[in-house]
Amino acid sequence: MARPVAEWVNVTDDVSIVARESGEVWFYNRRSANGAVDPFVAPMEGMGSRGSTVGLLDGAINLAFSTIESRFAQPAPNLVGYIVALVGAYHTSVDTPRNLRRAAARFEELGRPEVAAYLELRAREESGHDRLALKDLRALGVPGERLVANFIPEGIKPLCKRFDELCGEDYPIGSIGYSYCLERIAALKEKNDIEIVRALCPEGVDATRFLRSHSSLGSEASHVDETIEFVASLPASDRIKVVQETYQSALILAEGYNHELLKSEPQMRQEIEQALGEALPHFHVQGTQKHCVAAPTAV
Repeated sequence: MARPVAEWVNVTDDVSIVARESGEVWFYNRRSANGAVDPFVAPMEGMGSRGSTVGLLDGAINLAFSTIESRFAQPAPNLVGYIVALVGAYHTSVDTPRNLRRAAARFEELGRPEVAAYLELRAREESGHDRLALKDLRALGVPGERLVANFIPEGIKPLCKRFDELCGEDYPIGSIGYSYCLERIAALKEKNDIEIVRALCPEGVDATRFLRSHSSLGSEASHVDETIEFVASLPASDRIKVVQETYQSALILAEGYNHELLKSEPQMRQEIEQALGEALPHFHVQGTQKHCVAAPTAV
C-alpha cells in the first residue's frame, strides 16, 4: 500500500508546515526537535495534490493569525468602523486588475503562458470591485470618491504596498499567494454576517454590495477552489513560494486588521471627518451599541 503523499514548506527559520493528501496538517518546530535530524530541511519536490495544497495554504493563514492571537482586538463593531473597512476595501481592490495584468505580462515574457492566463482571468473577474465599495459608501450618505482620495487606513497601507511590490517582481508568483490569502478570508463571511450589517444600516439602505460579493455568497468560494487546483498543478518550487507568500500576506493582513480594530469609534470618526472636511451624517454617530462585521479587504 502506497504511503500518503506529503508536502511541506518552510515558512520561517523555525517552522515548517506539513500537509498530507488526506488533509492532515501539522507544524514542525525545529526549536522543539531536541537536536533530531530535520526531515524537512530540503525543499519538497514532485507533484502536488489538492488535499495537501489546501493544508499548506490554509495552514499558512492560520499560523500567521496565531502569532497575534493573544493580542487580537475584539471591540464591539459599529457603523463608523464599517465605513473605514469599506475605504480599506476600495484601496485593496482599485489597483488589483492593473497589478495582476503586470504580473501576467511578466509571465508571458518568461514563457509561462498558463500562469499568465490564470492571472489575466483573475484580473477580469476583479475588475470594477472598487466601484462596489464606492456605491456602498454613497448609500450611507458618505462622499465616497472624496473620502478614498484623501484617506487610506493605516492598517491597509502595508497590504497595498505588498501587493504592488509582488506584482512588480521579476518572478511574481507570490502574487498568487497574496490573492489566495485575501480571497480565503473573504470566503469565510456568511449570510449572517451580511444580515448583521443590514440591520445596522438605516432603514431602506443597502450598503452590502461589496461585502456580498466578497463573501461565501459571492464568487470568493469558487475563486478559492480554482486557485487551489491551479496551485496544486504548479511545480514544487512555485508551490513553495506561493505558500510562503500566503503566510507573509496573512501576517500583514492580521497586523493591519488589529491596528484598525484597536481604534475607538471617536478616533475612526475623527479620521474620516478630517479626510472629508465635514461631519458625517447624523445617523453615523448613533446606535453605537449595535454590532456589525467589518467588510473584508479584497484582492
